[in-house]
Amino acid sequence: MNDNSSRFGKYIQLKFKDGQVMGAKISEYLLEKSRVIHQNPGEENFHIFYYMMAGLSPEQQKKYHIGDPAKYKNLNNGPGCLKSNPAGVKKHFTSLTNAMDLVGFLDEEIDEMYKILSAVLSMGEIQFGANDDDSAVVQDSTQSIQTITELLGVEPEKVKNVLTFSSNYAKGSIIRRNYTKQQAQDARDAMTKALYGRLFSWIVNKINQQLAPEVTIAASEATEIGILDIFGFEHLQTNSFEQICINLANEQLQYFFNQHIFLLEQEEYKAEGIDWTYVPFVNNQSLLNLFMTKPIGIFALLDEESLFPQGSDHSYVEKLNRNFQSNHHYIKAKVSTSNNFSIDHYAGRVSYSADNFLEKNRDNLPNGVMQMLTASTNDLLGQIFRGTITRTGTLALQLRTNDNKKERKSVRKRGFGRQQTTRKLTQGAQFKNSLNVLLELLNLSNPHFVRCIKPNTTKAPKAFEDKYVNAQLRYTGMLETTRIRRMGYALRPKFSDFVNRYRLLARKKISENGKGCEEILKGCGLTQWHIGKTKLFLKYYHQDQLEEQLQKVGQCAVHIQKIVRGFLGRQEYKRCKEQARRQAAAMETFLAEIQDLSLTHHQQIEKLCEKDRRISQSFFGKIKENKEKVQFQAPAPPPAIIEDEPEPEEEELEEEEVDSDDVIEDEFVKTVKKGGKFGALGTKAATIKWFKTTQSEKLRENTGVFSNWFHGIITRRQAEELLDSKPLGYYLIRVSESRFGYSLSLRAEQRCKHFMIDQLPNGKYNVVGEAQVFRTLNDLVYFYEKEPISPFGDVLKTPCGQETDECDYAELVEDDKDQAKIMATHSARRSRVMQQAPQINAPPKPQRGQNNNLAPPSPTSPTPQGSRPRSKSPHGKRNSGGRPIRPPPTRPGSYLSPDQNGNETSAINSDGPPPLPAKTYMTMTPGPGGSTNNGPSNVPPPLPQRLPSNASYSYVMPDMEARPPPPLPPHPVGNGQ
Repeated sequence: MNDNSSRFGKYIQLKFKDGQVMGAKISEYLLEKSRVIHQNPGEENFHIFYYMMAGLSPEQQKKYHIGDPAKYKNLNNGPGCLKSNPAGVKKHFTSLTNAMDLVGFLDEEIDEMYKILSAVLSMGEIQFGANDDDSAVVQDSTQSIQTITELLGVEPEKVKNVLTFSSNYAKGSIIRRNYTKQQAQDARDAMTKALYGRLFSWIVNKINQQLAPEVTIAASEATEIGILDIFGFEHLQTNSFEQICINLANEQLQYFFNQHIFLLEQEEYKAEGIDWTYVPFVNNQSLLNLFMTKPIGIFALLDEESLFPQGSDHSYVEKLNRNFQSNHHYIKAKVSTSNNFSIDHYAGRVSYSADNFLEKNRDNLPNGVMQMLTASTNDLLGQIFRGTITRTGTLALQLRTNDNKKERKSVRKRGFGRQQTTRKLTQGAQFKNSLNVLLELLNLSNPHFVRCIKPNTTKAPKAFEDKYVNAQLRYTGMLETTRIRRMGYALRPKFSDFVNRYRLLARKKISENGKGCEEILKGCGLTQWHIGKTKLFLKYYHQDQLEEQLQKVGQCAVHIQKIVRGFLGRQEYKRCKEQARRQAAAMETFLAEIQDLSLTHHQQIEKLCEKDRRISQSFFGKIKENKEKVQFQAPAPPPAIIEDEPEPEEEELEEEEVDSDDVIEDEFVKTVKKGGKFGALGTKAATIKWFKTTQSEKLRENTGVFSNWFHGIITRRQAEELLDSKPLGYYLIRVSESRFGYSLSLRAEQRCKHFMIDQLPNGKYNVVGEAQVFRTLNDLVYFYEKEPISPFGDVLKTPCGQETDECDYAELVEDDKDQAKIMATHSARRSRVMQQAPQINAPPKPQRGQNNNLAPPSPTSPTPQGSRPRSKSPHGKRNSGGRPIRPPPTRPGSYLSPDQNGNETSAINSDGPPPLPAKTYMTMTPGPGGSTNNGPSNVPPPLPQRLPSNASYSYVMPDMEARPPPPLPPHPVGNGQ
């Protein structure tokens, strides 16, 4: 658990437009600055001090003069969590520094912030003594003044002066008033609290600058969600000024809760004409009057007493006793000399100690501190002390450039008489203003309340203290809220909404008014409901009863659907079964017809073969000697189809598809801002100028060249083409053209993933969607080579370098000399990669338009590593996997014979290989009276793509040899196969 939770209140405003988050703002309330100088027993100081001691390196601790935590008086309860959980504190420090980088804090700002925080720790080491005049003097035995002045960038003498005396100007003379020892200690503590408080406000201001909307949103177009996280009711062993402010805030919020839950609810019953018995509840309006009334109120009297230089805490308590002795909420102490008093809050009686009330309420800095700190050489310190404190106590740096400032100055110069000065608001006044602003926001909203209950006082898990929890439920008003909710009408739907929801329960057509609602409620047998003018008022248990009735109707509907669907399913099954029977019968008939046709065809072939055997041998001899030309009647050409010549098709560029679950990043183009520092955003020229100006030197290695994983302005598709053939884990980082940043492309399983890399305002780098921030891209690569970059466990393994002799980032290099040096290094890298790569890595990927049938490697080619050795084949051919290619099937009495081109041909001969046949090309020209034979030719004609109706058709015919035709194989159907 967080021991320091709720040490300040915060209100977060999220601004929306058209459902999109446009910006946010954080408002802080009542930071407990007194914790910086003192902690109650069992408590700790703010976490940042322990984080610095655990997380800063020894060199940084020496730079910021951080020593042993036990020696600091501002850590009066010792190191605390540094002893109990040092590893956890160090981890929190790493998360904190990464968060500051992510928000956009500059390294210089972080360095100066650590200096101020270290000075805050060292301020408690300044000790004071008293001289003979009881004036305070600095006793600096630990050289703390020298350490503080070095950290804050001020002069040592000025620090001693502002802490030991004040200087006032009166009628041209300087009046010096020495501090007593106690006053000097108060001045030291006031300066310590001011340093921490203004630094805290600056951090909130810095975050708000980063969260502010980029464009101005009109009030009519914007919607807002506000989240108020504020301290709960506090009743400690010693309750001081902070506790009375915290409990006042809770009283004010409880009053708002009562108004919203109880009073407004009862007023709504009256407006709707509902017979309602008034239920009493605790109304704390009179208690708020005790605190807030002017001129006689607890805070008004505190501000009045703070104005008197001789005012004291005891005199303030005496005023309270005189003015509120008759108020039943105020209880004075039994001892008249005591500075204690008690208040009966809505949550119970709390006793307060008024010690240091006036000092904490004044919160005044000694004279000269502001001038000294604004002139500091620490730029951050000077900035935060030049800022303006608003009426709610927050730091507003932008008010320093207010246009009305000069006008106000000129009015003062023209004025006559005594110049009026603006009185500094006290802490109590600032807190009251904060409450008023907060309530204005709450009254304009539709609030939802969340109460946090502590289960025990020991901060132990699985421990539930009944009495402690019951007490919290009582003083937060939850028990009373529950009681009134049970007595009242928790559900108040409009007539139309109720009828639309429960129309089925009426079992008839009804109207959307009170009468229709009444028919539904009576039909369901419900009682103790009321019908108003526009709404229906129901008890909290009515909704469960109505939903139960509606569920029964739903079960009936499901039962009816089950019966109907069963009937329809059975009908469909019968139909499908009958259709299957008809298809089976049709298939049997079809097979019988096929068998008959096959027998008839076989008989016709046998008759034709018998006719062929009767041809004389002289006929074949004439053909072989080529003494007579045989006229072949070419088939008539198909009718000409006259078509318009198609236009050449243009090659379409494939559009890149992005699945919803694909890459984590998507390259989008923001609105182009004209007149930017580097040019129009989203243009290549602007990106090149941005890279040369801000990135070129950061990305170079010690040798002056870029890392192997770096690529220029290439597209997403080009990156995927580089990574497609690579194993898992290959990656590259490319420059984005659409924005000033980078994209990381990673070869993952089944696809490539892409991640956006943004450069933060402080110049550091972050993968969008990840929390880690890096100073350089090399640090980013080194980190994600060990840690997964996505929830799916993707890790960077091997950089993907340049694939060609030309670098794709040549245009990003400044001059020719740089280009020559980078090209030389690139060539050397590429040579090393080629030497280390295996000879055969994978079959080449076919390009578009090429034949995908790859020729098998020759038998003398080396076997790729890891592949199966090829087996020898008598046929001399193998496929790409090493297996022999089977020869084509041949008829009985045939064999394989190579031709002149080395191709295997099938020849029918039982005695041996025949002479090598030549190829003769018979060309015929079709005409009106038939086809004309153009004679044989040994030159193959070209194959036309499309021919007109009068073109020649070529038929390739091998020379016929005079031999009888082979016998036909037996018919498969006839022999029962």
